[in-house]
Amino acid sequence: MAVSACRPLRIRVVPRVLRAAPLIVAALLAAVCGVERNPSSQGIEIGFFGALTGPEATFALSGKNGAKLAADEINRSGGVLGRQIDLVVEDDRNEPAEAASAVSKLITRDHVVALIGENASSRSLAAAPIAQTYQVPMISPSSTNVEVTRKGDYIFRVCFIDSAQGKALALFARNHLHASAAAILVDARSDYSVGLARSFRESFTALGGRALSETMYSEGDNDFSAQLTSVRAGKPDVLFIPGYYTDAGLIARQARELGIEATLLGCDGWDSPKLAEIGGQAMEGAYLSNHYSFDDPAPAVQKFVAAYRSAYKTEPDSIAALSYDALRLAADAMARAGSTEGKRVRDALAATKGFEGVTGTITMDADRNPDKLPVILRVQDGRFRFAADFREK
Repeated sequence: MAVSACRPLRIRVVPRVLRAAPLIVAALLAAVCGVERNPSSQGIEIGFFGALTGPEATFALSGKNGAKLAADEINRSGGVLGRQIDLVVEDDRNEPAEAASAVSKLITRDHVVALIGENASSRSLAAAPIAQTYQVPMISPSSTNVEVTRKGDYIFRVCFIDSAQGKALALFARNHLHASAAAILVDARSDYSVGLARSFRESFTALGGRALSETMYSEGDNDFSAQLTSVRAGKPDVLFIPGYYTDAGLIARQARELGIEATLLGCDGWDSPKLAEIGGQAMEGAYLSNHYSFDDPAPAVQKFVAAYRSAYKTEPDSIAALSYDALRLAADAMARAGSTEGKRVRDALAATKGFEGVTGTITMDADRNPDKLPVILRVQDGRFRFAADFREK
């Protein structure tokens, strides 16, 4: 098939959408089985949705950049099936209802044939039923909650799941940090935080450790003194905070102010340069699980890091790398399917074996999850440094 002339990548960021009331969403779902694609479109429309505004906007901004970088590279190489990729971007403003509405609009208005998003599990869980009903493949870059892909057979991810992340963190705490007692501080309103806390607790106790306490907070809280006073009484070896960098930085500062000396342990939700800005010196020596390390010497990783630095003048975080992998995987599936039709792309994604991504090799299991494990990073001089690798374990 002839290759279309190369043209610049089109990114269209759509302004704030109306909040989707449950009745409106239900009506849409009832009416939209089998949406007609736009046959006159010369490009291949792929949707990206994320919280481009709100308290964790750095994640979606990095993800958009990673997806754009992948699309740019693919387009310069001739595109997919002789067509260029158009990335259409929606801001869901950190709210599950708007994530569902964003996906509906990307499909019905923009006629996207695949979706990249969301980063947060809560918003992926809200959006996935819409994609499933329309039969448009959705690939989450970083939603690790196990329930995400259970929403339907059109829902995929390129990251490890919480059971793998929790197990790796527990192994690291027991075998590398020699921790015998752990306290856990959980965001009670976050599916991601609750699921990861459960996975860590089960693995840590199975390895002979003691889970001293599991204390709750809510995203956006500013004062954690009551929870941390309770934690201090137990004198834990590690304090596990399965949440996002915005809260983790504040918790770390307040923990140190209260004299808590436990090693701080975190997760991929900590992966932002803002973590050290918020937490300052309190974050030094903390550990977190992540999807890759930008100082990994692997040629594929260093090629991606160099391209991202050149394009955006900053280091690529894990969300950037995962979104880069997610878009490349979508394009690869379309090429293998020889089509952009939803079911054929879905089948090709489900059959993925040995896809070499920046964040590891992707082979989809029966639940549309890749069999991947994390690396462990250490906060040193305000930056994330490689500490341990579970990917080959």
